[in-house]
Amino acid sequence: MNGIKNILICGAGMMGKNIAFVMSSNPEFQIALYDIYPTDAAAGIRTNTKQLIEKEVLTQAELDERLSRITFTNDIDSGLVSSADFVIEAVFEDMKVKQETFARLEARCRKDTIFCTNSSVMSPSQISEKLEHRERFAGTHFWNPGHLIPLVEVVKSDATSEETAQTVMEVLRLAGKKPVLCKKDVPGFIANRMQHALWREAISIVENGIADAAAVDEAVRYSFGLRLPQLGPMENADMVGTDLTYNIHDYILKDLEDSHKPSRLLAELKDNGRIGFKTGEGFQKWTQEQAAQSNASLNEYLIRMLYGK
Repeated sequence: MNGIKNILICGAGMMGKNIAFVMSSNPEFQIALYDIYPTDAAAGIRTNTKQLIEKEVLTQAELDERLSRITFTNDIDSGLVSSADFVIEAVFEDMKVKQETFARLEARCRKDTIFCTNSSVMSPSQISEKLEHRERFAGTHFWNPGHLIPLVEVVKSDATSEETAQTVMEVLRLAGKKPVLCKKDVPGFIANRMQHALWREAISIVENGIADAAAVDEAVRYSFGLRLPQLGPMENADMVGTDLTYNIHDYILKDLEDSHKPSRLLAELKDNGRIGFKTGEGFQKWTQEQAAQSNASLNEYLIRMLYGK
């Protein structure tokens, strides 16, 4: 691991604060949180972790100890930046902003500092294309909410060395995450490719009048969705047999949605301002109370699943 101890999180928005909290789970790590804007990082982390305290997953003393190892700075020329062994960028999803951020970091950090980008959609190869030491750059896609979802996708760019990729994986393991390696820099990486393949089929079922939106969600929640945390698709295919999987695919794949463009129904909803929770209607109608309950219930569900609380 080359003595990695000083972790720099660049960008103190919601994801940046959550990532700082996650990395602080290892007492060997000292965390610096950098942003160009002043922010009360500790207050933000306390807000984000309120449910963990309430559910007794985390004690107040444990949170205070972790916060004591997180230091915030607005000064990119600070020693907190130049001494970083490992950097995770979590700034706006804007290619120019990300490239400029890493250019400034590379000018200040050591040549052996590992750089990671938390982009959920942007290519690590493109983000790092102007850097001098591209072999020490990788994608680290933390899923939202970052302090609860265990997965982090470690994405190799077209220049990431195997040593860098494995070091990033180990650092994340030491912070209590579940990293998986995406060997190729492709749109959507691993999990989003699968998630949106499901969404495409779900939307197609609604668009073609096969079932309404509520029925689609219920079908997922009370069938394969229940077993997914325990039984992934590849293990499931081996469980039922690759011969049966082949026969099913030979019969059904020709009838599944395979459009390469967003659905007509989705475009109509967007164009008509029916964009979901924000407007009270998307595929379904939502009151403000229902939308708030959905968001709150997600975190409660994740805490219950992960910690039994």
